[in-house]
Amino acid sequence: MLIDEKHLVSKLYNMVNVPTGVWINEQGRIVRPNEVAFVDDRFKNFTGMDSAPYLNALKDWVEKGDKSAYVMSEDHLREKLTAQDPNIFQAAAEFGLAEQLYKSGHPTEAIAHFKEAQRLNPKSWNYKRQAYALTGEKEYGTTFRDEVQKIGGSKVYYPPPELPKTNDSQGKKP
Repeated sequence: MLIDEKHLVSKLYNMVNVPTGVWINEQGRIVRPNEVAFVDDRFKNFTGMDSAPYLNALKDWVEKGDKSAYVMSEDHLREKLTAQDPNIFQAAAEFGLAEQLYKSGHPTEAIAHFKEAQRLNPKSWNYKRQAYALTGEKEYGTTFRDEVQKIGGSKVYYPPPELPKTNDSQGKKP
C-alpha cells in the first residue's frame, strides 16, 4: 500500500487521530461522524476509556439501523459536520506533497511541508505521527509524548464519543 493510500480515508473525513470510526449506513449517509472508536481495552490504562459502550452502541446500530438511539439526528449531525476551515484543506495538500517528496526520495525537502501541514491543522495527530515516524522527531524540536502532554495528557488526547445514556451504554448487551 502506498503512503498516500493509507491516509485517503483520514483525509476524506478529516480524521485527526486513530483509532477512529465513522458510521455510514447502507444508503451511503453518515449517521455518526468520526470519533474515537476502541475495539478492545488494550489502551484503557492510557486513555481511561472502556470500549464496551462504543461497541454496544455499534451493535445496537447494526441491529436496529436508523431506529438506533445512537444514530445522530440530522440537526446534531449537521452541527458536527460543519464546513471545515480552509486551512484544513491546505494542510491536507501540504501533507500530501510532503508524503510524495518523502516517497520519491526527498525526505529533507518533505520536512518543511510536514511542518506546514501541522501548523495549518494542529489538531491532526495523524500528521504529527506520520511526520515523526518518517523523518524523525528531532527535526520538529518536540516528541509525540511532549505534544500529548502539552494538551493535558492522554485523557484529553482521546475525547470520548458522544453517546446517549441508555441501558446499552452502561455495558449491557443491546
